[in-house]
Amino acid sequence: MEEQNNQNQLNIELSEEIAEGIYSNLAIITHSNTEFVMDFIRVMPGVPKARVKSRIVLTPEHAKRFMRALEDNIEKFEAINGRIKIQDEPPGFPMNFGGPTAQA
Repeated sequence: MEEQNNQNQLNIELSEEIAEGIYSNLAIITHSNTEFVMDFIRVMPGVPKARVKSRIVLTPEHAKRFMRALEDNIEKFEAINGRIKIQDEPPGFPMNFGGPTAQA
């Protein structure tokens, strides 16, 4: 019986570089009939150009599974930490992040 459980086990390796993670404060999601593409971007204050830091490509089925897993994790987080507040922002991404405009 124990041998059968080992066959269903998946060993996942995490390199130090990947474990550090990539900070993102903007995501753009696009799709075709066969895949969903999620681009994770870091926008910096006062910098008019941003670069995609990571791109994840998923099948539609995996995108839906990902969405359900994320919803489940958000529910668990909010049960412990309280509701996550989302500020209403004007269309587009504010380049000053809601703070004062930088001056030199």
